[in-house]
Amino acid sequence: MTIQRSHLQRLTVLSALGLALSGCGDDKGDSDTNQQVTMTMNPSIGSITLTGGPDTDDATSITPPTTGGMKFDLPPDDSTTPGSCGTDSACNLLDVLFVIDNSGTMGEEQTNLAANFPYLIDKLRNVTDENNMPVNANINIMVTTTDFGHPLCSGFEKPDYDPAKGAPISSACIDRLERFTGLGANPVMVPQACTNACKASVTPTDPFINFQLDQNNIMGADPNGGDPVAQALSCIGPQGIDGCGMEAPLETMLQALDPNKPWNQGAKPFLREGAVLAIVIMTDEAECSVKDYKYFDPQLASDPMYNQYWEDAPGMPGVKDEPTSATCFNAGVSCTDANADGVYESCMSEDKGVLQPLSRYIGYLKTNLVEQKHKEVIMLGILGVPKVTAHNPDPPFQPTAGGVFDLVYRVWNQADILPGDTDTPAQKEYDFGIGPGCTDAATGQAIPNTRVIDVCQSLDQPEEDKVRCCIESICDDDFSDAINCLAGILRETLELPG
Repeated sequence: MTIQRSHLQRLTVLSALGLALSGCGDDKGDSDTNQQVTMTMNPSIGSITLTGGPDTDDATSITPPTTGGMKFDLPPDDSTTPGSCGTDSACNLLDVLFVIDNSGTMGEEQTNLAANFPYLIDKLRNVTDENNMPVNANINIMVTTTDFGHPLCSGFEKPDYDPAKGAPISSACIDRLERFTGLGANPVMVPQACTNACKASVTPTDPFINFQLDQNNIMGADPNGGDPVAQALSCIGPQGIDGCGMEAPLETMLQALDPNKPWNQGAKPFLREGAVLAIVIMTDEAECSVKDYKYFDPQLASDPMYNQYWEDAPGMPGVKDEPTSATCFNAGVSCTDANADGVYESCMSEDKGVLQPLSRYIGYLKTNLVEQKHKEVIMLGILGVPKVTAHNPDPPFQPTAGGVFDLVYRVWNQADILPGDTDTPAQKEYDFGIGPGCTDAATGQAIPNTRVIDVCQSLDQPEEDKVRCCIESICDDDFSDAINCLAGILRETLELPG
């Protein structure tokens, strides 16, 4: 996870190569650069239209929603539907969505997470309710990436790569080992992020895992290899490191949960009516779910309207040469440094018209699902925050010290530069716009993800003294505490139907 990139990996190479802002369509064989790609998500959200090509004036247009509120139109409640729970009855259905960063700095984290998957499955199998009775939950687990596609990334994508855009990844990582070779002339290779945990092609028969007690939808498991569900998750979980560095975990999460998508429909949907929904987001950089791509267009480098969130080129005050990942942070977060000491007194998410507003995501999770559908929604964020130093000894085992409580927003300093990294603090600031939220000599560094933190914490219910959000450090070399917190919250939300 070391935040360190070669020249080719940096987005700053785009202008030098003369690459134009291009569309993010899935069809890589179409040579028409002016092709318009329309992605209709839901009538209540609207549709996103991307227009590629060097001559386009409007790289992105957003069709306004046709109904009020940033929410999806969920199916009507039907407690008699197979595989669903009524909103007023106890429920032991659990749908778990993993959104895993697959950019070039995520090799160590994916290795660590895969090593913890057997522990996670054991915890899920043995969740008890508040009366210490086994819940025997019926569990779906779906995995997707943080890659929604981005014009700055499309020119570097491998010929066989397409952004998942929230679609499930259900193939075994050993069958896609090319994903574990990064980009660039001398790419990083981390096949061990897959092969350490995935020994054979063990996969679900559906786009996601389903299991309960001795029943599961797993094929190819080794009868002597332990829990077949853990084997399958260890194979489909690792996502690789050749995805877009403009991570969009909130948008890919929303797409994965769209009830109109194929994997959420039919006789065996991932997202089930009334089921508890647990979302796990793991990423080491700033959130970048884009609303207006013109703010990332290298051709608009001289336009102060569209380059205002770019960092100055290192050593060149006032010179805006290209957009980098710093644009994601600067366009989504506002910070205050009253005494100009490089340490910000406060940093807060802000809608500046560049990224998708947080109301889009909070509105769906909290307003639509929690408040209107009476659905339990919980979230675990494994993010760029300091390591947690203390947890509640009792369920839900949430962090009580360290972590977000100790998060400091500041500029990069020389002391942040890890051994072997040739970058200067000025180059890091240019690349990321903010200093690291956590640093570890073994696992590397990560940038604070203010937007995901805010969405996660919006799910807490302080009026009822209910924790629904856990935030742990991605700089940890062991994610068992994060899993304990997730299981601890489930103890309060899952119940054995009478």
